[in-house]
Amino acid sequence: MKKLLLLALAAICASAYAQAPTRVRGTIAALDGNVLSVKSRGGREVALHLAPDAQVVVTKETTLAQFTPGSYVGVTSLKGPDGKLVAQRVHALGPQVPSGHTAWDSIPDSMMTNANVASIARMGADNEITFTYKGGEQKIRVTPQTKYYSFAPGSRADLKPGETILSVARVGGDGKFATGRVAVSTDGVKPPQ
Repeated sequence: MKKLLLLALAAICASAYAQAPTRVRGTIAALDGNVLSVKSRGGREVALHLAPDAQVVVTKETTLAQFTPGSYVGVTSLKGPDGKLVAQRVHALGPQVPSGHTAWDSIPDSMMTNANVASIARMGADNEITFTYKGGEQKIRVTPQTKYYSFAPGSRADLKPGETILSVARVGGDGKFATGRVAVSTDGVKPPQ
């Protein structure tokens, strides 16, 4: 009985692991029906299976002025020489994205903060933004080098070979990558990676 229980638990854990979200970043090779072929940043070929109603959004550059108190954003940041966080990129987020402050894998030693803008304070040539999320708060400096992004509705016609994508996919027990949303580059503006 104990062995059977352990096997059942292992199967549940394996199933949960297989469903863990995986970020797919790379360049589009082709779109064939609902399968988007992507060459990942690491050189791996990924067949990304799009849900029939998958949302496609195109990336637009914007400015800090678009993000006001209450805006829900994602901030990729690094520690500056003084140990304080400095934003590299700030981008709009949809309400379905979980909030929090965690390590990020797009830039070595970076952090991702998904949070609401609480306040913006001027600090010389920079601004310090206070971000709040469930269970926490971060003060992150934005500089003239910080890049800002928003997204606009797109369509499958935007999923062209050579464009760059970012998607959060689930890997099923069969090893297939499946997603319901893809952010794609447009006019040379790539989705924040």
